[in-house]
Amino acid sequence: MTEATISSGGQASPAGKTARLVRIQWIAVAFLTVAGVINYLDRSSLSIANTAIREEMGLTPTEMGLLLSAFSLSYAFAQLPIGALLDRFGSRIMLGAGMFFWSLAQIVCGLVGSFHQFLVARAVLGVGEAPQFPAGAKVVSEWFNVRDRGTPTGIFVGASTIGPCIAPPVLTAMMLAFGWRWMFIITGLVGVVVAVGWYLLYRNRAEVELTREETAHLEEGVDMGGVNRSLTFREWRGLFGHAATWGMIFGFMGVIYMVWLYLTWLPSYLEHERGLSVARTGWVVAIPYLFGTVGMLCAGQIADRLYRAGAGLIASRKWPVCVGLLGGAAFTVPAAFTPSVAMAVVFLCFAMFFINMASAACWMMVSVISPQRQVASLGSIQNFGGYFAGSFAPVITGWIVQTTDSYVNALLASAVVAGVAAVAYLVLVRKPLPGVAAAEASA
Repeated sequence: MTEATISSGGQASPAGKTARLVRIQWIAVAFLTVAGVINYLDRSSLSIANTAIREEMGLTPTEMGLLLSAFSLSYAFAQLPIGALLDRFGSRIMLGAGMFFWSLAQIVCGLVGSFHQFLVARAVLGVGEAPQFPAGAKVVSEWFNVRDRGTPTGIFVGASTIGPCIAPPVLTAMMLAFGWRWMFIITGLVGVVVAVGWYLLYRNRAEVELTREETAHLEEGVDMGGVNRSLTFREWRGLFGHAATWGMIFGFMGVIYMVWLYLTWLPSYLEHERGLSVARTGWVVAIPYLFGTVGMLCAGQIADRLYRAGAGLIASRKWPVCVGLLGGAAFTVPAAFTPSVAMAVVFLCFAMFFINMASAACWMMVSVISPQRQVASLGSIQNFGGYFAGSFAPVITGWIVQTTDSYVNALLASAVVAGVAAVAYLVLVRKPLPGVAAAEASA
């Protein structure tokens, strides 16, 4: 047995990828996925209870749109500092604290007595959830070799569709059994437990003493220069000076606008536009998200296979983003016009497959287009752009529904946004940021 296959953690292939390293990797991915599912259960709760809350609290569709947007707007602006904080303090503390406080905010949502209290609680929920996906990108960049990052990214980002997929039947059953208030409280308590588990079991890479072989495996083809140096404000601000950063922002705007429209209004759309009952809606909504989950997981496989087939790292992530955005737009249009409920669901399933494929590929791009020490910062900037645009989706949709008594124009607007975003991504995301090693810049 060669020295390259021996370490304190056991054997592995390729050299340096020991059993200990594999265990660390997949414990991290498992926790990120569970945390992401809880993240989306919590943010989905309001849309699931949309009708019940509107009736009990006497809210108009426009007011409900504002309530739905309170989360996404606070979430968007919290992204700007959170990336720099993640790059400085690491994912263990930042994600653990974020998960703990967003879970407390979720509990408070079940205790509110007025519209304004609900507004504040949802805004705090948005701030708490901000570290989730930038932290995931940072974890993958720290614990996976650059050539292997597509699949784990697709898995943990897949939580953004697994959560909404299981949320309708689970949360609807919980709401019908215990009421919408206890639905919020129970999901919040589960989040507190997972937050404690993450902090106790996960370690940042700097906190683990790796063997020489393990370190060589993780750093193969990666420029580690300055990775241990704290990111300065000048460097963070400099990220906005690159065309690729703006392409990622505009592209993710198209992704999240469409994702957030479906997440916040799809249950209400099926109830009021398509005439489904509350109980039936809880199951039907899950079907498009199941297809979205498949799209997420396929994105990782597609990106890794494109790279191994000879496409560069940038190109192997870029094409799933552009195709996903255009596919999401293309299937949203017939979903808006078909008179058949069954065909509407079919078109929505394909739209969710493509738009979530684009979403996963956007996060895969983050970990390969920037130096490791800037991954969380770039990811949070991308997330800011996406959710800033996404925060308008619930309000615009609520206003369109209130003024036209139809969801058709709202769906068409999301298709236009996604199409424009695809063009921006195609044109602007062309080369890696300065500091990326030659092996990483092979696109």
